[in-house]
Amino acid sequence: MPAPLQHIRVIEFSHMVMGPSIGVILGDLGADIIKIEPIGGDKTRKLRGSGAGYFAMYNRNKRSVTVDLKHPEGRAVVERLVRSADVLIENFREGTMTRLGFGYDAMSALNEKLIYCSARGFLAGPYDHRTALDEVAQMMGGLAYMTGPPGRPLRAGASVIDVAGGMFGVIAIQAALEERHRTGRGKHVSSALYESTAFFVGQHMAQYAVTGSPAQPMPVRISAWAVYDIFEAANGEKVFVGVVSDTQWRKFCEQFELDAFAATEAYATNTGRVEARDTILPAVRDVFASLAYDDLLARLERCGLPFAPIAKPEDLFDDAHLNGSEGLIPLHVPDGDATKLPALPISFDGERCSQQRDLPAVGADTDSVLSEADFSEADIARLRDAGVIG
Repeated sequence: MPAPLQHIRVIEFSHMVMGPSIGVILGDLGADIIKIEPIGGDKTRKLRGSGAGYFAMYNRNKRSVTVDLKHPEGRAVVERLVRSADVLIENFREGTMTRLGFGYDAMSALNEKLIYCSARGFLAGPYDHRTALDEVAQMMGGLAYMTGPPGRPLRAGASVIDVAGGMFGVIAIQAALEERHRTGRGKHVSSALYESTAFFVGQHMAQYAVTGSPAQPMPVRISAWAVYDIFEAANGEKVFVGVVSDTQWRKFCEQFELDAFAATEAYATNTGRVEARDTILPAVRDVFASLAYDDLLARLERCGLPFAPIAKPEDLFDDAHLNGSEGLIPLHVPDGDATKLPALPISFDGERCSQQRDLPAVGADTDSVLSEADFSEADIARLRDAGVIG
């Protein structure tokens, strides 16, 4: 099992999605993630509705330690853990960690090699005092405008900016670890929701800079290709199909017996096809609507076009590719039921990263982690009796 970060120890102070996503990526890559939770557990564990999957998705491959951070002895426990750590992750509001005694200056004084990663709503600047969420960043960063139809901004259907901010946090941590090989010192790195959104919509900003015309929201955009849309098969099931090259166009016409289109010289180039979109698309829709769904998919597969059945998230549990490529990791959700959730989407020499640890129960690893930090059994018992640890 690939574990390139197996010698890296991470202390994680985080909740919700952005901070935990940094930890789960590092954990899947083999790092030892010690998740510091309040006594009683991270409140994310108890979210319902659209937040019910947050903890299950972003907290495998971690060890749970519960500590009262406001108790002097609780702070001392965490300080001892930080002294031997490589990385600290936190995603609390600006100033919270400093008030608790765990800000960057205090922690780097304990461990000059520490990489301290803050996951924020905004990087330093005029907005850095504001509270941000994934949805806030998508709205003010232009992504919601690009996703919904005109006049109806719509956030993306997953916490894409939270996770993107986490991914950029991992990139910053990895860069700082590499620099530490040369300098011997850690540093404070940050990633942020708003700036992650701006990076995502940068292609649309560049489009405006190049063309002088603002990018239109995706539902009404002018596609760069004639056939690039969602179509219906005979039974009403939908599939996305794109024809994005002249070679694909020839194969497409051959597979679907569009002989008249294949023979039309004006359609041989993408520019000609785009100009004739109003003629081509109705004919393609008619052909697709005459075919059974399975037949349509088989033909698309044979001619090598980009195509996609329109799946729901729950459909992925039975997806042939994910199940046949170690793309789903087995684990148990908090109520104990077995399930499987997406693996880290990378491989090393063809091998996927897999689960080393299931989701941790609240405080399940407190004793073992403290023992590794040279707390005696008597010390641990006394701390628990005093309510310092859970």
